[in-house]
Amino acid sequence: MSIIVQKFGGTSVANADKIRAAAKRAVAAKQAGHQVVMVVSARGKKTDELVRLAAEMSEHPAAREMDMLLSTGEQESVSLMAMAVHSLGEKAVSLTGGQIGIITDSTFSRARIESISTDRIRKHLDAGEIVIACGFQGIDPEMNITTLGRGGSDTTATALAAALQADECQIYTDVEGVFTTDPRVVSEARKVSLLAYDEMLELASLGAGVMHSRSIEFAKKFCVPLRVRPSFDEGEGTLIANTGEQRMVAGLALARNEARVTLADLPDQPGVTSCIFACMAKRKIPVDMVVQNVAVDGKATVSFTVQEGELADTLTAANEAIKILGAGTIRSGTNVAKLSVVGAGMRNHSGVAAQMFHILLKKGINLQMITTSEIKISVLVERDRCDEALLAVHEGFCMETAGPQTPEIGIQQKTKSPECDQSEDQLLSRIVSKLAKMEDIVVSEVQLDESQSRVTLHHIPDVPGTCSEIFTTVANKNIMVDMIVQNVSDTGHAEVSFTVQRTDLENCLKLVEELASKWADATVSYEPEIGKLTVVGIGLRTHTGVGERMFKALADANINIQMINTSEIRMSAVVAADQGRTGFEVLNKAFNLVEEA
Repeated sequence: MSIIVQKFGGTSVANADKIRAAAKRAVAAKQAGHQVVMVVSARGKKTDELVRLAAEMSEHPAAREMDMLLSTGEQESVSLMAMAVHSLGEKAVSLTGGQIGIITDSTFSRARIESISTDRIRKHLDAGEIVIACGFQGIDPEMNITTLGRGGSDTTATALAAALQADECQIYTDVEGVFTTDPRVVSEARKVSLLAYDEMLELASLGAGVMHSRSIEFAKKFCVPLRVRPSFDEGEGTLIANTGEQRMVAGLALARNEARVTLADLPDQPGVTSCIFACMAKRKIPVDMVVQNVAVDGKATVSFTVQEGELADTLTAANEAIKILGAGTIRSGTNVAKLSVVGAGMRNHSGVAAQMFHILLKKGINLQMITTSEIKISVLVERDRCDEALLAVHEGFCMETAGPQTPEIGIQQKTKSPECDQSEDQLLSRIVSKLAKMEDIVVSEVQLDESQSRVTLHHIPDVPGTCSEIFTTVANKNIMVDMIVQNVSDTGHAEVSFTVQRTDLENCLKLVEELASKWADATVSYEPEIGKLTVVGIGLRTHTGVGERMFKALADANINIQMINTSEIRMSAVVAADQGRTGFEVLNKAFNLVEEA
């Protein structure tokens, strides 16, 4: 019999009517033939109320007693939920984290799961009962109640779904699901029926906060299908699984209040980027959209965006970096916004970037910066025109419709079937191991790609349409582009670099050299063999120490960085081909990772 895990957050169980509505959903799932496990959070503002009460008792309450207190919020919810299920004529049992079999360490308020047992849950399920489990908590070896910290209920739900090999983990929330973009800005925004894990991770990091990013990452590792469903109606919501709708673009995001900072005339040598990131991390400044293009005449340029409110501190940190390096100039600007497109389908189509650039060209919108990842393209545009840009791209990719999406530019590649390891060998220990790893670090993987070449066009016109022409020409010849980097220009000319497979380099060079010949003073350079190093994780933008650690490790190994681009879940650097393997080893060591066979 299939197992369904249903997680209800605080707003979904805030009062008696909502508790009864949640109970009806669980009963309906059971009567449809499923075994049902509910994971329930504390009601509404209950946790805040308990925290206030604790503050009235003591200015510094003991961590153990805080866990004992806060855990009562979930215990109240699960017992009321069991009563509601009983009133509907079904059997149910409420269980605390300790009764379930979630054993943690003794780090109160942010305990780590050390073991999970499913024996008791399976016993109750086999007896025909709906199991109602406390989220957010466990028990340590001394029988003390512990809580799991931020995102704890989502973590409980996804971990139990993985351990029970559930058919689906349903996350009930106060939204209909995940939309193609913010429906408050684009009235034609459509609810997406199916998203891939990586698409949801990118969108969650960009602000689509329907659930905790760590839970999505965990579900991805164990192929747990997640469904974000509305608690207020019968909608099916959005399923997050191993593959999405396979559309070229699944969602758009807009960050309005961005500021850009450029450090130019930097020495092209190891340690420069490390110094910049160390100065930013020292002031806890979250750096976004990092771009470094290939150095010219021995001088490198690094640009990035920050929240506009962080600009003053950022400029102070940038000046510190310039003093330490003994060289460089600083430029900044505030009238900018970041527009991002996300879609797993762009892995298998050569024309998505070109199509996006062409859409913006038709509106006369210039691209100040470009950065890409495997499934995301971000561009920096004028803030005054960002809504116009968002509407144009949404319409240009026909995102308001649920049908197939075929860009006018480029060629569809063969689709690779995703792999999913569902081995049952030592499943529970693997789950616990992954949980502990996720709580230890932000970065979950380091990758090395040694199959690519780098192409750079120098001194090209910094006007709308230049990048559209370049990447349309390349895409229509069935050449897949990976990294795209365009840095800020203030000279009327721009530099754009991109990477392609080495097998495509010769054909690509013929195309771009012909293009460059049309523009006065434009030239082309290339590197036939490069190493692309990527750190993968969650929350890379908000965790200010990730970039600092990455670039310090490379600097300490005397590895110079040729190019940088970033996304919400990836940070990539191009280095010399003969330094790729060394870089891979030092990054694994820096982030305490072990290369898996």
